[in-house]
Amino acid sequence: MFSLPGLPGFRKGVLLVHLVTGAAGFIGSSLTDRLLAEGERVIGVDCFRDYYSPSVKRANLSGALGNASFTLLELDLSTDSLSRLSDSVGREDLVVYHLAAQAGVRRSWGESFEVYTRDNVTATQRLLEWARSAEGLSSFVYASSSSVYGNTAELPMREDASVPRPFSPYGVTKLAGESLVRLYSGNYGLPSVSLRFFTVYGPRQRPDMAFHRFISAALGGDPIEIYGNGSQTRDFTYVDDVIDAVLAARAVTGGEVLNVGGGNRVSLSEAVGVLADLMGSRAEVRQMPVQKGDVRDTLASTELIERATGWKPSTDLRKGLAAELDWLSGASEA
Repeated sequence: MFSLPGLPGFRKGVLLVHLVTGAAGFIGSSLTDRLLAEGERVIGVDCFRDYYSPSVKRANLSGALGNASFTLLELDLSTDSLSRLSDSVGREDLVVYHLAAQAGVRRSWGESFEVYTRDNVTATQRLLEWARSAEGLSSFVYASSSSVYGNTAELPMREDASVPRPFSPYGVTKLAGESLVRLYSGNYGLPSVSLRFFTVYGPRQRPDMAFHRFISAALGGDPIEIYGNGSQTRDFTYVDDVIDAVLAARAVTGGEVLNVGGGNRVSLSEAVGVLADLMGSRAEVRQMPVQKGDVRDTLASTELIERATGWKPSTDLRKGLAAELDWLSGASEA
């Protein structure tokens, strides 16, 4: 766990407010719950897009909504007035965690790209405009993605060496968001850091993501569908490790870009094997056509974030998958 006193610009004795955008999502709700458990005041922002069921997102916030230290603002960052943010924050010191985004590589093609530019570029620029004038801003943490690297053979992927070459429209918009954060830091002195998340998994994972689909299929007695032959690899990162990284990295405020990877690089076939072992049975695996935008392999170098913050991932794949399996098993029985 990482404590608040190390935050740059934090004024001792002044209340600190944590503004979490995308607060009802997978990572956003997990971060919100962690901050509330630490006794912090949290303002959550979400517009409950229907990329997947809004009822699932509201369930993610069920615990937070019962906490007097949590305020939910149903707000569309791309179109609504952001004066409500100012009214809610007031003159208190502030950390912004910008997790709101339109997710998903496979749906970002064609006419849907307009949705991605709206939610990942326009919304980010509008929030940055608001944040640069916010009093007492200590840190602006932007959630980026390993998708910015694209389909590179250069492994591990390094922030200071690998040239970003997105392989999907989604990756293009996340890289654009990074660029916006960097230019607001350079031009306005906005204290910021951008974090490139590598395939986050665990309880509350989105329904369209691989492990959620695999476990749900196996629990229902259906075949597990893998895009491609299963030999492609991913650097899987457990959600609690990601939250630890976010809390550690908010003290890095010079516009840096840092990888957040889990050190769990395995093939999808190997991951299915771990799941089968955990469940005590082997599900049928069905190979599906490779999807446009899916990259072959990912692996993060985490040297920079380790050097800057001391953070290292601590959850191995088997332990993390067991936690997600327990969560989804409970959901299926409810």
